[in-house]
Amino acid sequence: MTPLRDALFRPVRAGNAFEETVERLVQAIRLGAVGPGERLPAERDLAGRLGVSRVTLREAIRSLQDAGYVESRRGRYGGTFVTSPLPVPTAGPRVDAVELADALTLRAAVETGAAECAAGRALDPAERRNLLARLAECGEAALEDYRRRDSRLHLAIAEATGSASLTAAVADARTRVNALLERIPLLQPNLAHSNQQHAAIVGHVLAGDAEAARRAMAEHLDGTAVLLRGFLS
Repeated sequence: MTPLRDALFRPVRAGNAFEETVERLVQAIRLGAVGPGERLPAERDLAGRLGVSRVTLREAIRSLQDAGYVESRRGRYGGTFVTSPLPVPTAGPRVDAVELADALTLRAAVETGAAECAAGRALDPAERRNLLARLAECGEAALEDYRRRDSRLHLAIAEATGSASLTAAVADARTRVNALLERIPLLQPNLAHSNQQHAAIVGHVLAGDAEAARRAMAEHLDGTAVLLRGFLS
């Protein structure tokens, strides 16, 4: 492999393995380490370099195939090839790297704080029911409605802090991030992983474990951040 491929195809972290695998593959494609029409490294080699299971790698490749970034070819000279031409990003102003970093930093600060504060409060029965209802709605959401339900759950966590100012700050941060999310594809394995993380966050909030709620929210937000950086940076 080239030094660039070695740098891009380095081991991912365990917490958001699928999301980081997608990020690495998209970066390799967008930076030209694997150009249009070229084949990705063999599955076994690539999974080993990334430090992920072949199942995780296959899910990532399948998601990028659905998004139009790669295609599979059979036969003696088959494999996974980068499409030519590459997909055109959703119409809109170019995403500035500083703007992206600012939006993600703001979101991380206010939403991890909201999860911690919500877990630190003695929630009344109505607040607890609201969190569980929003969690259930998100878990049952159809693909086309997922982001709206996802936003509603995150806002419900902010509302559970009892702070109108913090809820408004989360709403503002979420609005900025949603505008970015609309420009990248919805990946089904990421949504399933997000729902698992949502359940953990809400569970920690309801249990009153502020530190665990903060950590779980931070890991969850990092999964979204790596996808946004991968597709938009």
